[in-house]
Amino acid sequence: MPTFPFSEADPIQYPGPPPKSADVVIVGGGIIGVTTALFLTRGNISVTLVEKGRIAAEQSSRNWGWIRKQGRDADELPIVIEASRHWRQLAEECGEDIGLNQTGVTYLANSDREMAGYEEFMKVAAVHEIDTRLLDAQETAGLIKGMSRSFKGAMTTPSDMRAEPWVAVPALARLAARKGVKIVENCAARTLEISAGRVSGVWTEAGHIETSSVLLAGGAWSSLFLRRHGVSIPQLSVRSTAAATEPMPEIHAGAAAAEHIAFRRRQDGGYTLAPGGSHLLYLGPDAFRHAMKYLPALMANPFGSRYSPAAPAGYPDSWSTPRHWTPDSQSPFERMRVLNPAPERSGLRSIERNFKRLFPQLGSVRIKASWSGMIDAMPDVVPVVDRVQAISGLVVATGMSGHGFGIGPGIGRVVADMIQGNKIGHDLTRFRLSRFSDGSAIRLGPAL
Repeated sequence: MPTFPFSEADPIQYPGPPPKSADVVIVGGGIIGVTTALFLTRGNISVTLVEKGRIAAEQSSRNWGWIRKQGRDADELPIVIEASRHWRQLAEECGEDIGLNQTGVTYLANSDREMAGYEEFMKVAAVHEIDTRLLDAQETAGLIKGMSRSFKGAMTTPSDMRAEPWVAVPALARLAARKGVKIVENCAARTLEISAGRVSGVWTEAGHIETSSVLLAGGAWSSLFLRRHGVSIPQLSVRSTAAATEPMPEIHAGAAAAEHIAFRRRQDGGYTLAPGGSHLLYLGPDAFRHAMKYLPALMANPFGSRYSPAAPAGYPDSWSTPRHWTPDSQSPFERMRVLNPAPERSGLRSIERNFKRLFPQLGSVRIKASWSGMIDAMPDVVPVVDRVQAISGLVVATGMSGHGFGIGPGIGRVVADMIQGNKIGHDLTRFRLSRFSDGSAIRLGPAL
């Protein structure tokens, strides 16, 4: 079975070399880094984006492709509402078909408890005048026809959208390059150069870039990069498996999730399938170091995570991954150009079985590709978007916790204005880095 379409074997599209200097250097070529670069160009700022592997080759292209307001943390919601507007504008501006469609997102409920959770979100949705609504069992059956079983009800947001991640993010990178962003692939940022407590440059494997401003948007690798510079962030990464089917009859034009299966109509006429909220956590040094901070999430959803005693060699939290290196020595980022975990066979069997069980009339489900990705997660299921107080000139946007694709352009705009010292327009208190060290209690975001 074919696996993910991006790997380090792919031709380099942006070969470099990097420039000697830039106003801003962005570390990481995913949705956050690319869209931040796009918004910075509007301020006539010179931007260099360095990516250790290939643009969008990790989680930014491996996600489900949902662009949703539904189920968001109340503090994320204003940013994702803004992001939805940006998605429409960027889709038009890039001039490529990225599969952007307004087809809605639906959560299917098995129990009164789940419906009660949806009712809580309805209060948040009402404040922001979102078109989310609750459905009873009959309305749910009418929305997604042909399901083999009935559900207690559902929550649906018709204005939510979908797009094709592995098409969209590279298309936005091409737009950024046309607007003057210098993108360099196969170019790992090894270390920061710090002078008198502030950023003065970035050492890459291809040389030094002088700059006074850096954005770290490294996804699953952000914690490792920060630890090298004495900054601790309780980020872990979890493995999630997904698959794409061959084209098949349309059962639902949008995206939907039940307890054990999630599905989204694709641009090519197939479906992206995933096993609901199930994921695998590799136990490594960071997992043990930050275990206490993750206890609230574990207690709230004790069966959502499965565990493996060790990550494969070279992974961010592998026991054998170096935690220290010098600017002139090979870093862990070069040793693992593209974090490309194999899909779990048991997960793939579960995906196929549960989708066929829910829609038996479809007959055989032909899987044309399967993959896994490493989701950068935080203890409270919301990201860190903040300046690093210990290193002036360094901004971090990481730990999107599986929400990054949809909210990406909103975070990109926010970070671009943060870097420029402009008004941000949103309250970012919830996303401050210091919440994990200032004695604040862990306040869980919704795991919807």
